[in-house]
Amino acid sequence: MTDFELSHVDQDPSEAAPPPLSAQREFWRAFAANRGALIALCVFTLIALASLLAPWLAPHSPTWQYREHMLTPPVWQAQGSAKFLLGTDELGRDIFSRLLHGGRVSMGIGLASVLLSLLPGVLLGLSAAFFQKLASPLIMRVMDIMLALPGLLLAICVITVLGPGLLNTVIAIAIGALPGYTRLTRAAALAEIPKDYVTASRVAGAGTLRLMFDCVLPNCMAPLIVNASLSFSSAILETAGLGFLGLGVQAPTAEWGTMLSAARDYIQRAPWVVTLPGLAILVTVLSINLMGDGLRDALDPKLKRMS
Repeated sequence: MTDFELSHVDQDPSEAAPPPLSAQREFWRAFAANRGALIALCVFTLIALASLLAPWLAPHSPTWQYREHMLTPPVWQAQGSAKFLLGTDELGRDIFSRLLHGGRVSMGIGLASVLLSLLPGVLLGLSAAFFQKLASPLIMRVMDIMLALPGLLLAICVITVLGPGLLNTVIAIAIGALPGYTRLTRAAALAEIPKDYVTASRVAGAGTLRLMFDCVLPNCMAPLIVNASLSFSSAILETAGLGFLGLGVQAPTAEWGTMLSAARDYIQRAPWVVTLPGLAILVTVLSINLMGDGLRDALDPKLKRMS
């Protein structure tokens, strides 16, 4: 009896091959294999929920001033008060309440700027990939000019023209992130266009718009999702940077960068006023970056085969 026949004899007929996992379960299994990304997802979920529920979780108004409690230390330090868990700032405002409301503003600006740059970036990138003779040279040269300036510097230039404010901050950060999405979409689309399924769709009579949005774009979403998650953290950092420079969200609106800017004169006298907003930015950005690494590992087929 040959080895092939012996293997069939020894095989238990009850041991059937496991059913294939769905795309959602396969993605979650690959994402959960990265422990750092899974922990980061839990941390970010807590921060996002706390910021979203800030009007109900915050014990005080973020703008109300308790003049008799200015620069009160956190509750675990001497002279701390249970009324203000994380202490108060230089104007007597509750830091815990301002952190919660500041998270809503910072993450809201980050999410809005990502969407505002992702949508036109995808359209411009697809147009540059499908119309390489007409649209591609013009679009890509404009993107190259925009990339000549760092994102934060370009945002400062836009803010200088538009003026400081919440809406202008979103626009400025979105303009700075636009070239990255455009170039990434164009590169991903150019890699998909020569493939057989696109050629078959074109032969079957599919128009340009159908090829762009029904055939090519769904297969370009993986790198775009990863880039959007990483751009989200960059947008939060740029929001904080603009707020620290006084060019972003204006007082008395609570925002993490604005809180840092107002507290820089009290670093030695009341270090918690600076440390707590800085920790909020650090933990949020770090968790988003770790989530982005997990998304990259889960969505990249080459990394799946290596794991």
